[in-house]
Amino acid sequence: MTSQKNSDIILISHGDGGLLTHQLLEKYFLPCFNNTLLEGLTDAASFPVRQGKMAITTDSFVVDPIFFPGGDIGKLAVCGTVNDLAVSGAKPLYLTASFIIEEGFPIADLERIIASMAQTCREADVMIVAGDTKVVGRTQADKIFITTTGIGYMLLEADLGYNRIEPGDVIIVNGPMGNHGLSILLERQSFSFDTKVLSDCTPLNMLTEKLLERFKGIKFMRDLTRGGLSTCIKEIALSAGVDIRLNESNIPIDDYVKGITETLGLDPLYLANEGKFLLIASGEEADSILEYLREDLCAQQSDIIGHVETGKGNVYLKTTLGGTRRLTMLTGAPLPRIC
Repeated sequence: MTSQKNSDIILISHGDGGLLTHQLLEKYFLPCFNNTLLEGLTDAASFPVRQGKMAITTDSFVVDPIFFPGGDIGKLAVCGTVNDLAVSGAKPLYLTASFIIEEGFPIADLERIIASMAQTCREADVMIVAGDTKVVGRTQADKIFITTTGIGYMLLEADLGYNRIEPGDVIIVNGPMGNHGLSILLERQSFSFDTKVLSDCTPLNMLTEKLLERFKGIKFMRDLTRGGLSTCIKEIALSAGVDIRLNESNIPIDDYVKGITETLGLDPLYLANEGKFLLIASGEEADSILEYLREDLCAQQSDIIGHVETGKGNVYLKTTLGGTRRLTMLTGAPLPRIC
C-alpha cells in the first residue's frame, strides 16, 4: 500500500494563514476563479450596483458522497445558490465561497472540485469574488464542506409572490423528478442496478431570466430541492391559501427512476432535484410557456402538471389508477446529506 505524501494532502498548516495557505490560493483557487474583483485579495470585494432591488442568499453544502454521477459538491454549491436567486426573480452576479476542509483531504480532489466550480460559474455567468478556507483536524469534519453566498439584482420584469397565485393558474415543471436524490442514494449504497442514474444538477438562471423577460403571466417560481415536488407544492398551497390539484400522469419521471424507486419503496415526488423548478402562471399563457420551455435543452420534458383551485392549503394528486391521494410535506429525513 502506497502512503500519500504530505504534498498530496491537505495539512492543518494549509489553513493557518501562512505560506502553505498562500500557496494553496495561488496554485489552486486563483487560477480557476480568477477575475478582476477577486485578484486584489482584499478583505472584501467591491463592485458597482444598479438601481432597483438587490437579492442575496446563502447555503451550505455537505453532500455525501462528494463526487456523484452527474456532479460533485463544487458544482452543487454553485448551482444551489445560483438557482435560489434565479427562482426568486433575480439575476445572479457574484458568489462567495467558504471551504471547511478536513486534514488529510487529497489535494487532487480539491483541485477537481475547484475546476468544477469554475466551469459551473462560467455556465451560469457568475463570478466568485471572495472566499475563505479553514482546515480542521482529522475526524472533525467529513472531507469537505462548502458554503456559498450569492448576490444579484432583481429583474425589473419579475413580479413573483404567493399573493399573486389564484384559482385558474396552472403549474408547470421543467423536467423529470427525483434524479438527484436517487443518484446520491445509489452511489452511497452501491446498488447494482443496470441503469446509471445521473443527478440533474445544473444552473437554471439563464432559463428563468428568459422566461421572466418574455412572459408577464408567471406569478411564482421555486426550485425543487429537499423534500421534492410534494413538499414544495404543499408549502405553496398553505402559504397562498389555495388548493392545488396535480395529475400524476402528467408529472415527468424517467422510466428507470420510476422502476428503481418502486423496487426500493421510494416516492420520486419526495426526492430532491438540483436542476428542476416549478412555475405557476396564468392559464392564458400556459401553452405558450410550455412550448417555449420545451425548446430549451434543460426543459424538453416540461409539462403542465396541475392547477390551482379555491381552498385552504390542500394538495390532491389524481393517480394513474384513477384515485385521489392527498399529498403532505416530507416527514423525517429518509435521505440526509443530499445537498
